[in-house]
Amino acid sequence: MHPPSKPTSGRWQDGLKAALQPLDPTALVVHVPSIDSTNTELMRRAREGDTRTCLLWADAQTAGRGRLGRQWHTQAGDALTFSLGLMFAPQSWSGLSLAVGCCLVQCLDPTGEHGLGLKWPNDLVLGRAQSMRKLGGILIETVVRSGEPEPGRYAVIGVGLNLSAPSHTDMRLPPAGLRESLGPDWQAEAVLSTLLPKLVFGLQRFTQQGFEAFAPSFAQRDALFGARLRLSNGQEGVAAGVDAQGVLRLNTPEGVRSVHSDEVSVMEANA
Repeated sequence: MHPPSKPTSGRWQDGLKAALQPLDPTALVVHVPSIDSTNTELMRRAREGDTRTCLLWADAQTAGRGRLGRQWHTQAGDALTFSLGLMFAPQSWSGLSLAVGCCLVQCLDPTGEHGLGLKWPNDLVLGRAQSMRKLGGILIETVVRSGEPEPGRYAVIGVGLNLSAPSHTDMRLPPAGLRESLGPDWQAEAVLSTLLPKLVFGLQRFTQQGFEAFAPSFAQRDALFGARLRLSNGQEGVAAGVDAQGVLRLNTPEGVRSVHSDEVSVMEANA
């Protein structure tokens, strides 16, 4: 897979706006050199009443956030960090982060030859089980908007992807970079322009069909399947995929358990 040739700045912005057209013909595209967090900024705007569809991406983040409030800092040129904010009304929200992950990995590694996968509930990884390294993550936050004609929910879908593996990190998994698999010439704007049309199509599909439409794709990319896991509450078991709502299934001596929100870690093979 080769990166697209880099267009001029104006044409590139036009291309991103065109990709957003199916969601909202008036969608905004905003690029900033540095920001605390793209998710934080769009959430701040939404709470102040600005719920326009907006793609916000930054060359660097000084206070990026991951799941459970973990910090995720990026340097310019080493990562792609962006957030897409939009009014969103799927029939069910369950499994949205997994569906977004499916869109991303299918776009970047359509045949699976590079080993890109997904770690429940919101990580993009390289490799499986004990050999997993983290490529990036997805953070979805919402703001409820009241008013006419009826209340709605503004969703902010944040994506962070390492282009080069950071040398210092507090991630629970060892880091990896996309350039290891896709080649050294990939830049943030090329990755974004490649991902965005697939993401927009996926969000439309999720609105209509929910996670169930993505379940087969997730099963093919499930980096935890068959691995022995330990939950944050101390329980152990073997990962058995996810159900039609994106809930993790864990085989335990007491039977199959549904895992909705616990932290999971992969146990050593001889543990």
